[in-house]
Amino acid sequence: MKPIRLVRNAAAIATMVVAATLSTAASANPFFLFAPFQPLPQAPVERAMPGTDEQAPAHLRRQVVDYRSHEAPGTVIIDTPNTYLYLVLGNGKAMRYGIGVGREGFTWSGTQTISRKAEWPDWTPPAEMIARQPYLPRHMAGGPGNPLGARAMYLGNTIYRIHGTNDPSTIGGRVSSGCIRLTNEDVVDLYSRVNIGSKVVVLPMNARSVAVH
Repeated sequence: MKPIRLVRNAAAIATMVVAATLSTAASANPFFLFAPFQPLPQAPVERAMPGTDEQAPAHLRRQVVDYRSHEAPGTVIIDTPNTYLYLVLGNGKAMRYGIGVGREGFTWSGTQTISRKAEWPDWTPPAEMIARQPYLPRHMAGGPGNPLGARAMYLGNTIYRIHGTNDPSTIGGRVSSGCIRLTNEDVVDLYSRVNIGSKVVVLPMNARSVAVH
């Protein structure tokens, strides 16, 4: 019978400790026993990051390259014919990214500025795209399945954007309706380096190769 007595004594001691703890807490805060239950905070849930491709050809991977340009550091240059995006760093250097560009008949050129930035942007296809592809959704909430990917940088008042993609196999191709796409990993990197108001120069398809050595 001694083991049973020991168990009973241990239970009694535990009960006394709990009672003393509640008594102390109640003395400090009379409403302690009536306070609503507060759940423990949960860690934020990170969205999945599809649209990265570690197996991309070496020339399409993000890298710092030698680059000669008269543009100021922070300028984005879209080398449409060679499917590269350059972020001018200055001192003869640029960060180079592989990109996907507009398919035949949908390329364009000119100078714009980044007018807006968005993380996991919603997608509302413009009327021109709906007319060509009436099966497209009229609106799609942002997320891993959204074709705009993880980030978007809107160009002036145009319908064009620099954005991510959930299909990294399209990088290096001519596949879009005029937007410039990067892998999600690369677009997150570029997004962190540019600001609203940054200059974007889009070279035409017949432009000479940019001066890189």
